[in-house]
Amino acid sequence: MVQAAAERAEVLRGEIRSHNHRYYALDDPLITDAEYDRLLQELRRLESEYPELLTPDSPTQRVGAAPAEGFKQVQHSAPMLSLANAFDRDDLENWLRRTKALVGGAEFDLVCELKIDGLAVNLTYENGVFTQGATRGDGRVGEDVTQNLRTIRSIPLTLLAEAPERLEVRGEVYLPVPEFRRLNEERQEKGEPLYANPRNTGAGSVRQLDPQITASRNMAIWVYSLVGVDLPVDNHWEALEWLKQLGFRINPHNRLCRSVQEVFDFYDHWVEARHELPYEADGVVIKVSPLALQDTLGVVGREPRWAIAYKFPAERAVTRLLNIGINVGRTGSLNPYAVLEPVVVSGATVRNASLHNEEDIHRKDIRVGDLVTIERAGDVIPHVIGPILEQRPENAEEFHMPSECPVCGTPVVKPAGEAMHRCPNATCPAQFFELLKHFVSKGATDIDGLGEKWCQILIDKGLVTDLAGLYSLRKEDLLQLDRMGDKLATRIMANIESSKQKPLPRLLFAIGIVHVGSEIAEVLTQAYNSIDAIADATEEELAEIPGIGPKIAASIAAYFRTEANKSMIQKLRDAGVNMRQEARPANQDGLPLSGKTFVVTGTLSGFSRKEAESRLKSLGGKITSSVTRNTDYLVVGESPGSKLASAERLGTPVLDEEAFTKFLDDLIAEPERTGV
Repeated sequence: MVQAAAERAEVLRGEIRSHNHRYYALDDPLITDAEYDRLLQELRRLESEYPELLTPDSPTQRVGAAPAEGFKQVQHSAPMLSLANAFDRDDLENWLRRTKALVGGAEFDLVCELKIDGLAVNLTYENGVFTQGATRGDGRVGEDVTQNLRTIRSIPLTLLAEAPERLEVRGEVYLPVPEFRRLNEERQEKGEPLYANPRNTGAGSVRQLDPQITASRNMAIWVYSLVGVDLPVDNHWEALEWLKQLGFRINPHNRLCRSVQEVFDFYDHWVEARHELPYEADGVVIKVSPLALQDTLGVVGREPRWAIAYKFPAERAVTRLLNIGINVGRTGSLNPYAVLEPVVVSGATVRNASLHNEEDIHRKDIRVGDLVTIERAGDVIPHVIGPILEQRPENAEEFHMPSECPVCGTPVVKPAGEAMHRCPNATCPAQFFELLKHFVSKGATDIDGLGEKWCQILIDKGLVTDLAGLYSLRKEDLLQLDRMGDKLATRIMANIESSKQKPLPRLLFAIGIVHVGSEIAEVLTQAYNSIDAIADATEEELAEIPGIGPKIAASIAAYFRTEANKSMIQKLRDAGVNMRQEARPANQDGLPLSGKTFVVTGTLSGFSRKEAESRLKSLGGKITSSVTRNTDYLVVGESPGSKLASAERLGTPVLDEEAFTKFLDDLIAEPERTGV
């Protein structure tokens, strides 16, 4: 009896896998939904009666894992790279010209693929069975979301054809637009807040701790690449065809192009037709097809030289400007924003948009009541382009900045030479909320776990009344807050403690001195190695520092003259917050990078760009903002932009992040070395 059940279960699994492939990958079902359900129900019954027949790759196991407590980290076997962007035809033609030059003028085919706006994942198969799925993360380390990805029916749990013992593929998981609309309709009926867009909703769905929730979202995937060496194909186009044979869902709109004109034709078609797709696409990815040439071209920073993303232009829409509201920023700036009749742009409902400042509003002649054009690109905050003057209503109202702070009622000021009006009240509740958000942010003290919501709650509950109040918090204080669990409270307290040892430039940036961003903070700590020395410096002394000037010097001096700020700095010191920067040698000539000029561009994963620049400066290097014939090295991270092209044109040595890290390690390991 058991043998017969085992044989029948194996037949059922094979049939169900085949039907899954035809339905989810090929969109060509052979049976009705009811017939499919009967097959699945029969298999479930057999596995229930004979538990020993249950296998991890069974189609019945797509949903059913217990909710996870968190996601483990996964080290990618090969980095999940980002793509450089082209925004117009010139960018694309320049990329193609550089690429051909790097391969000695060889001719090659190109593959065009729609750039899906979803979540990149890595799928691992061992002996033909899906064993692990991970998010992209920072490109080197992602999160293990295997149980959630198992619920996505277009991801095969077992491959349909023979494959290497270990196989890794990559693709884009996304939430179909019809499914996104269904979810929002359900939420609207329940009176719940609506999701913003399919991309963010889809990414959040994959990172649910309960796989049942992921399963309910009906996610899908397009697979777009293979990982590894000794692959059974010679080019990317063949790889896509082979992946299709294995049972992966490959986008049928992919095209093999033999000229740049064919690429432009593909792009021009989809820039118009993208709105007909049941998923969001934000551009076209162009790849060099021959794998041997991909190897020759290699990678710079975290971007392959053999591929580029040709982005679709920002979308615009026309809507009515209902009002102009005011936000109060962390430094007291009054920031006007547009209150709009809701309009959908780039898949998101837009109700507010940026207006920059009063001068910009008057320059564009934007008035309340106007029909205005707004623009939104990707996740960038929408902004108002301008009014449609020929449709201006007679009662359109000119805008004037309020004379009092809309939050605390303090008369506003407009410092000479500045475009922004400011609330001068340092105790303004709106200012402190924005300042606290800034203080805990990644570029400042980086207190992970304290997001916008928790910052507001800490203020509302009176637990934090100034920045130093964070360091008086106890775990018991956090646990009394609604929805604050023990694990989160422990993590927040640990991150608050570790934030005390951040470098001095991070603290200077974090405390919110007007005009002192991360770059100015670095400049200050090159001149003074403690916060006390900066506070004691006169306005004239500060103004003499290269890059500071009288306006910034006046702001710094005014900050440290204020009694409330002096008191807060003392409380930070008492809490053990680092107030000093390791002194640099007065004589830079003996340092290993003395006389060398560097430019750092793009986003680095191991440290911020400013931290990289600080490391170079501490070793005697000079940092400049543009690549010239005098530049000794260009350090590149993700999305390096035009500086990389300048370096290649001038023959400037380029260090990606891995080479840069080794470069620094070698200098530290060989302290006697004085040159490169």
